[in-house]
Amino acid sequence: DVGVNRRGAENAIQLPGPLTLAFMTYADGLQKMTAAARAQGHELMLHVPMQPVSEAMDPGPNVLRDDLPGAELMQRLGWGLDRFQGYVGINNHMGSRFTASPEGMALVMRELKARGLLFLDSLTAGNSLAGAAAARAGVPYAVRDVFLDNEPDDLAAIHRQLAILEQTARERGYAIGIGHPHDGTVTALRQWIPEMRARGFALVPISAIVRHRQRLATQQTAGG
Repeated sequence: DVGVNRRGAENAIQLPGPLTLAFMTYADGLQKMTAAARAQGHELMLHVPMQPVSEAMDPGPNVLRDDLPGAELMQRLGWGLDRFQGYVGINNHMGSRFTASPEGMALVMRELKARGLLFLDSLTAGNSLAGAAAARAGVPYAVRDVFLDNEPDDLAAIHRQLAILEQTARERGYAIGIGHPHDGTVTALRQWIPEMRARGFALVPISAIVRHRQRLATQQTAGG
């Protein structure tokens, strides 16, 4: 999740990919940053601010809220979706309250379906309805497994989270980690990427994991 911290985003863009970089809707300089990310071989997503449970937390401008009329929600969502081109889908910034709103998530999923986009649930709360809403709307989706940098200044803690990510991938075949362009996170990833490749893992863009999930679902349906 990048964009607002411009220097951090530029450092993340320089990491070997393919990473999936989700750019904040309200970040400045999106055209230049997203073009650089594409040129570096990364996949793009849109990071959309959604209402948290705590009103003390500020998710930023044009946040999707569960108390807004549908027309206002659509206007805010459309503004974000039109900020730049070439992304494969969206994920939520904060959103512990909004992702639990059946009406709000249904509206978001209808728009994503119309635009051919996927949804990655950052899973900021355990009661998220995003996956169910995506399934009902026929929107491809996936769910975050590990947050990498809840302790952004502790390099060892980030490496421990990356180890959990590897273990998840080893057990299930894939895993999704979300991090932010803190100096510690970028440093950890710079160290980890060549090491994980040497251990037989591969970085893939989020769209590859979503396609894999769809194939598995199709096989299970056919087998059931």
